[in-house]
Amino acid sequence: MTDHSFRVLLADQIAPEGVRVLEDAAGIQVDDRAGIDAGELEAVVGEYDALIVRSRTRVTARILEAGQRLRVVGRAGVGVDNIDVVAAEKRGITVLNAPGGNVVSAAELTMALMLSLVRHVPQAAASLKRGEWERDRFKGIELNGKTLGLIGAGRIGAEVAKRGLAFGMRVIIHDPYLSEQRARDIGAELVPLDELFRAADLVSIHAPMTAETRGLVGSDELAMMKPTAYLINAARGGIVDEAALEESLRSGKLAGAALDVFQEEPIAADNTLLRLDNVIAIAHLGAATHEAQTLSGIEICKAVRDALVTSASRPAVGV
Repeated sequence: MTDHSFRVLLADQIAPEGVRVLEDAAGIQVDDRAGIDAGELEAVVGEYDALIVRSRTRVTARILEAGQRLRVVGRAGVGVDNIDVVAAEKRGITVLNAPGGNVVSAAELTMALMLSLVRHVPQAAASLKRGEWERDRFKGIELNGKTLGLIGAGRIGAEVAKRGLAFGMRVIIHDPYLSEQRARDIGAELVPLDELFRAADLVSIHAPMTAETRGLVGSDELAMMKPTAYLINAARGGIVDEAALEESLRSGKLAGAALDVFQEEPIAADNTLLRLDNVIAIAHLGAATHEAQTLSGIEICKAVRDALVTSASRPAVGV
């Protein structure tokens, strides 16, 4: 042990600007072990006062139990579903996240997925690269004049609403935590969930993974949607029942879906959703911009620094 008061372990890649926040703080030593596997993490975590991860590392009850000195676990991102928050609370470990860092990146990706769906961009690009010239096959629709239904309108959902309005869309929202006034401020209308599914031309999910939202979009909900409607999920995979979604897409009950997140990640290459022509699937890229990684790294490192040095902390929050 050095003369530093606190040791912080980085289990995943954190932006250098964030790491400097910790390194510049008096009394903090930073060990960068990005890419460390679960077994090694469990073996060494007991030497540290704080642990910072991204989505790759799963902070299980076993790892938390091995972290005898742990005071803080930080997630450089929004969701904390890769951290056993209940186990952390039992051990008195503060769990922090970075809710502001990836807001714009996630909202912009959502719009990219919407546009790709309604204009068949990935499929058309793949067709042209095969030497085909099929303009009629990839005829799409405009976002202008369509109804966008948002499940959840926190930071990211509100930014998506703003962009939807800029595209000339009507925006409706289901969010049990959103006030009527806040919805009006956003420029949207609060509606019951069943009404949202029935009315929306595009449904986009922006809710955290909780006991209440797990499996929220299943066969009954999908059956309410128009056969011309599209589903976008760039929030958390477990919110959508993938088997029910696949059935809806194969049967023509739903026009298409764009997925950035999945029930199990990394997604298996033999996942049958990937074989559907009306599915756009990408590998959890919502926060995969230089700007988001930098902002999230700075935000979580500041929060961890403050929690260690001044004992000032805030609870983890959702999407």
